[in-house]
Amino acid sequence: MPAELDHLFVCARPGAPEAERLIQLGLSEAPPNQHPGQGTANRRFSFANAMIELLWVSDASEAQSEPARRTLLWERWSVPHTCPFGIAVRPADPENAEPPFPGWQYRPAYLPDPLAIHIADTGVDEPMWFYMSFMRRLDWEQRFIQHPLGVREITGLVLTSPAPLRSAPSLALVESGILSIRQGTAFLLEVAFDSERRGQVVDLRPHLPLLFRL
Repeated sequence: MPAELDHLFVCARPGAPEAERLIQLGLSEAPPNQHPGQGTANRRFSFANAMIELLWVSDASEAQSEPARRTLLWERWSVPHTCPFGIAVRPADPENAEPPFPGWQYRPAYLPDPLAIHIADTGVDEPMWFYMSFMRRLDWEQRFIQHPLGVREITGLVLTSPAPLRSAPSLALVESGILSIRQGTAFLLEVAFDSERRGQVVDLRPHLPLLFRL
């Protein structure tokens, strides 16, 4: 089913001090968020069509309790060399909100009934793939704050992974054009803004496994 990028997360240290590098770069930080019952918290940077989330485990016991445990967020955050990313997609057409890949329904305490997050049942050797049928592009347009850097939209993702990704969710999102996949020595996510009109590259390593194409 047609889908488009809603947001992405990358695992960060407690409190996400890595966010300061993004602020120095010229991004405006949005209000942070807590996930009660899931044991995670974040710092966020919103754009007109999507969001970048720096995520960490704020309560280890919550993150390892059911139903949060099945998300594997604890393992993704705490175990070295696992994939530190999550890719969330939403319906491209609000009238056609069927999930684009197989998965299970996660109903965290912080979401009101009957909302649920559809999560692919894959491991931590690839991103956490999840689908949010209730999200819309308008949700981000309404929250958008101008960035001093001047960027507005996320227009492309390229994921580098040490092992080939062949799961149904990864293939579905590649086919949809949401991201491209490469094989390399370490996990890296390249994020393109505004169709790379400036032709500039900002490498955020070693602070974050991210590379911005402006």
